[in-house]
Amino acid sequence: MLDPDYALFARVVAAGSLSAAARDMGISPAMASKRMARLEARLGARLIHRTTRRLALTEQGEGFHRDVLGILAAVEAAEARLRGPGDGLSGPVRLSAPTSFGRMHLAPHLKPFLDRHPGIQLTLDLSDGFSDLIAEKIDLAIRISSGVAPGLDARRLATSRRILCAAPAYLEMHGAPASLTDLANHRLVAAEGQLPWRLTTGKRQVEVSGVSHVRTNSSEVVRELALSGLGVALRSLWDVSEELASGQLVRVLPEVEGAADVGIHAVRPRGEPSAAVAALTDFIAGLYSPAPWEDD
Repeated sequence: MLDPDYALFARVVAAGSLSAAARDMGISPAMASKRMARLEARLGARLIHRTTRRLALTEQGEGFHRDVLGILAAVEAAEARLRGPGDGLSGPVRLSAPTSFGRMHLAPHLKPFLDRHPGIQLTLDLSDGFSDLIAEKIDLAIRISSGVAPGLDARRLATSRRILCAAPAYLEMHGAPASLTDLANHRLVAAEGQLPWRLTTGKRQVEVSGVSHVRTNSSEVVRELALSGLGVALRSLWDVSEELASGQLVRVLPEVEGAADVGIHAVRPRGEPSAAVAALTDFIAGLYSPAPWEDD
């Protein structure tokens, strides 16, 4: 029989305090404290450091927490299989994604999933930073990167092809670069941390250094600057495929692309996911198989 104090322990960690966990579970703080003390006594290990301001997991508590999450997720998945597909899934799920990608390629497509599983309480956080999934209690994150940090489980959803592009107005005024070295004579636009560009041409890999003509921490701003005719940008096809098709942007040096190792990944804390998280991951993977923004 599953120990009910396991669920309490997981809720204490998720809520960040005994009192908040007690409220969530409909018990008194005193009862929550008593049950946590009982669990630690039975295990013979201190799981949580208690201070006046916050709770922190001990080293043993961190390992036990990972195991407990796996146990609870396995039980939830087993119950979901027993109930059958018609009963749907339930519970809170927190999803994180890059700002532009989430706005363009997640938010417009979530309705069928949520209609199918009305019991899921979804939170969608959009940020261009890489959040700490454990500290920020994120169940699933979409990351566009060349790799995934250790300690996370990842599923590659698609390749993120990136191309050099500029607006016709910019090319009319400044001409099109004839080679990679010619980019040194052009205005480049990139968000902080995106230069130098890692590019491939044929089987050759090169780096293009430079300084963005406008400094910004926003990749969305870079997109708008390129559309306005300010300079040459390295953009993902998922971001600018419609503008390329309409002629608002034109590929520059079409034989050149961004490094092919950059992919779109669904990542989550290591361990067995809940049935709801597993279902959401499968749903998102289906959106990009094949990737709708590919131009060939």
